[in-house]
Amino acid sequence: MFNLEEQLKNLPDKPGVYIMKDEYGQIIYIGKAVSLKNRVRQYFQNSRGHGAKVKAMVDNIEEFEYIVTDSELEALILECNLIKTHKPKYNVLLKDDKHYPYIKVTMNEDYPRVVMIRKIERDKARYFGPYSGAFAVRETIEIIKKLFPIRTCSRVMGKNTKERPCLNFHIGRCLAPCQGNVNIQEYRNMMKDICLFLSGSHDELISELEKKMNASAENMEYERAADYRDKIAAIRQIQEKQKVLSSAMEDEDVIAFAQGEDKTCMQVFFIRGGKLIGREHFILTDTLDTSTKEILTGFIKQFYMGEGFIPREILLQEEIDEINIIESWLTSKRGSKVYIKIPQKGEKKDLVDLASKNALITLQNFSERILRDKKASEGAIEELSDILELDFIPRRIEAFDISNIQGTDPVGSMVVFVDGKPQNREYRRFRIKTVKGPNDYASMMEMLSRRFKHGLEEIDRNKGISDGADGKFSNMPDLILIDGGEGHVNSALEVVKGLNLDIPVCGMVKDDRHRTRGLIYNSQEIKMDTHSEAFRLVTRIQDEVHRFAINYHRSLRDKGMNKSVLDEINGIGSIRKKALIKHFGSIDKIKEANADELLQAPGMNKKSAQAVYGYFHGN
Repeated sequence: MFNLEEQLKNLPDKPGVYIMKDEYGQIIYIGKAVSLKNRVRQYFQNSRGHGAKVKAMVDNIEEFEYIVTDSELEALILECNLIKTHKPKYNVLLKDDKHYPYIKVTMNEDYPRVVMIRKIERDKARYFGPYSGAFAVRETIEIIKKLFPIRTCSRVMGKNTKERPCLNFHIGRCLAPCQGNVNIQEYRNMMKDICLFLSGSHDELISELEKKMNASAENMEYERAADYRDKIAAIRQIQEKQKVLSSAMEDEDVIAFAQGEDKTCMQVFFIRGGKLIGREHFILTDTLDTSTKEILTGFIKQFYMGEGFIPREILLQEEIDEINIIESWLTSKRGSKVYIKIPQKGEKKDLVDLASKNALITLQNFSERILRDKKASEGAIEELSDILELDFIPRRIEAFDISNIQGTDPVGSMVVFVDGKPQNREYRRFRIKTVKGPNDYASMMEMLSRRFKHGLEEIDRNKGISDGADGKFSNMPDLILIDGGEGHVNSALEVVKGLNLDIPVCGMVKDDRHRTRGLIYNSQEIKMDTHSEAFRLVTRIQDEVHRFAINYHRSLRDKGMNKSVLDEINGIGSIRKKALIKHFGSIDKIKEANADELLQAPGMNKKSAQAVYGYFHGN
């Protein structure tokens, strides 16, 4: 039995990470401390200074654990890793922790390439970015390919002399180093120009190109001089489009925010070489009772935990907690000194203010869009309630679909919509275990039986509380939608009534062109206005449950789990099965073949050929 008072007495006066859990053993908060003894005790002492969110968290703490570390820096890194893994309810969570794309110039190769990557490695290559998205990277690489005749293939350079150069060589987009047409030094000099372009040193690059243009003109190499002239003009045009935000010409990240009622928008400007190369925003939810200092501190930890490139300078809107230890952590990740600054005046303060204004505009647009979507979603489920003449609003809708792979391996899918919005985390997939062959009705009954029996068992464990506290199925739907007609609906109703559940069941029917047509309810087809919000919602649910089932099929097929009638034949394993299907093209063609023809397939011998022939011909 967990003894809270005893645990508090035994807390060590050392740095570490503490993990708070609720009565179900779920992790609800993770924090770090210079002194575990002092920090953890604060939660359980006088709550007068605690905010509403901390009070709510403390009320839900049933037990806690802690991990002692050797230093505060180790505690910070462990805290970041654990938050990313467990995503506790009361921590500030950065849900969109995507890896930003970079441009990599493979200077560790004799003839370097320019490629897009998402992970920085410790090699001799050069990296530029991050960019706000893959489109920006591809657009930049396309510009480079137009300006410089670089190689884009992965051939062995200088050795494939017997192989013809690719089309890029013939259209002037590549120097064909694979044919030995250009020496290493000349090619690498061109790559240095590309690095100048990517780093934003356009003036320096233009100066280099002007020297080469003039030298070519003096040597009467007029075509080459004209080529340099065109490159200079193109770079100047690009230069005019890029806004210089910092006269210091440094690499900086500028981070600011705007706080709404229960959401906060974080805005990050990526400034490289003084130029804004991209920006990104993040919406943090459930921040009503969280201080801006805690929000900003939590965001920076999680953002740079997954980020590959750390700039020399990070400009912030406000002070953060643990600024010195976070600086040390970022310095160790970067490999050189990182400075976190909160500018109070001048050009850097203007940058932060600009990011803050953009955060406010983004938050306002986001809130308005959420309001519009909410209005449309609520309108859709209210319309659906009216169409079905229900005396309640079906806020939680679960939809089910059954599919087969070539008549075998039946699978079921379940998708969940709450207030008209998909809840991806609550989607479930079922492998049908008791049904042999393509029997959709029996498969539907098995899936629904398993789903609702699991739910009832979980509710029973939770002492009758249907709130999903302990399990994957304890939240019960207000409405069940089945992808199919009356037969599918009747199969579902048999299960629902057999378990004494009072949940309406509808079938989603399609027309001859496989488009949503209407609903089957109480043995009648209900026509729907195709321009209504309810119709759009039903269509989306039907498409989603079907998509989810198809994706499950593909995953099974990719894992080689799909079955064939050939599996029933002694002596025919997976290799011979694949060989037969590849040789004959279909099961029907295998059935028609005689023993001698079967023997022609790779890997077949006389015994296995006779076994296949005998199986299909009853001999």
